Amino acid sequence: MVEKMRAMVLSKLAPIESRPLKLTPIDKPTIKVKNGLLLEIEACGVCRSNLHLIEGDWKKYGSPSSLPLVPGHEVVGVVKLVASGVKKIRVGDRVGIQPLFSACLQCEYCLARRENLCESAEITGESVQGGYAEYISAVEEFVTPIPDTIDSEHAAPLFCPGITAYKAVKASGSGAGRTVGIFGIGGVGHLAIQLAKMQGSRVVAVSRTKKHLDLSKKLGADSAIVYQGSQVQFLKNLKKEEGLLDSAIVFAPSDKVIDAAIRSVKKGGVIVLGVLGNVVDFPTFEEKIVKGSVIGTRKDMADLVKLASSTGLKVIVETHRLSEANDVLARLKKSEVEARAVLVP
Repeated sequence: MVEKMRAMVLSKLAPIESRPLKLTPIDKPTIKVKNGLLLEIEACGVCRSNLHLIEGDWKKYGSPSSLPLVPGHEVVGVVKLVASGVKKIRVGDRVGIQPLFSACLQCEYCLARRENLCESAEITGESVQGGYAEYISAVEEFVTPIPDTIDSEHAAPLFCPGITAYKAVKASGSGAGRTVGIFGIGGVGHLAIQLAKMQGSRVVAVSRTKKHLDLSKKLGADSAIVYQGSQVQFLKNLKKEEGLLDSAIVFAPSDKVIDAAIRSVKKGGVIVLGVLGNVVDFPTFEEKIVKGSVIGTRKDMADLVKLASSTGLKVIVETHRLSEANDVLARLKKSEVEARAVLVP
């Protein structure tokens, strides 16, 4: 007889207000590959991309690949079973899974250690079952051990907003003597502020809400500017308070914000997009560079966990029961979550 577990299951794409996630007993995952693991989940972060998936915003991109589905892609758990081919991970180890569930490890991207770009990549909680559950399967090569210095609730957000912020800050060319603007302060942005400061940058935080601007200052932002009214007024305020930026990182899912970020950067500057969006009326003759950034490699993930454990990176979380996933996502939709919400079974 197959063992059961509880999971928040999505069977139909729908607005989160209709409570489409249902707490359901489903089969506990089994290990099907020689390098497979079974984890008992201790925490899973709640991401805005989960909301986009659930509400059908990403259907045009082929996500989710099928239904029913258990969402959730920033997962921490304790290893309960290992397959015969597992070499380094042991039963009892605590590990994390990021959105990159697995990759082929044979294509040009994987061989260049850019496996996050693999065409055959499986995405946790999108193409394979995710972490809004009590158990999850994993593969050894794509989990990251977590040191005892970080508890599971604070470790889970490292595996999506953390890696997203880390990769974007690296791509922005941050460093001493450079001013970086971070547009959108929440689960990802609050970590990007700290990571950019660790690189020696001057950081300008941009948000629509006072609570997120206040949070930015507490986390070390050198300046916090509200994004309200017209773009013209915002740019006027920015130039008055800071001048133009050396680079900008965008985590706010808004074409208007992307455009404002592009215009906030000096000629020849860099704009990193950590969200899906459209670039319109690009100022070609200013020689600015727009980069996309998506999650990170296995090395990026390991480096981030090491950095977080040694520097005191502040991961701000609020915890909720697994059964509260619909309510948490509804609050996230209204920008009522200060930084990151985490589900615990």
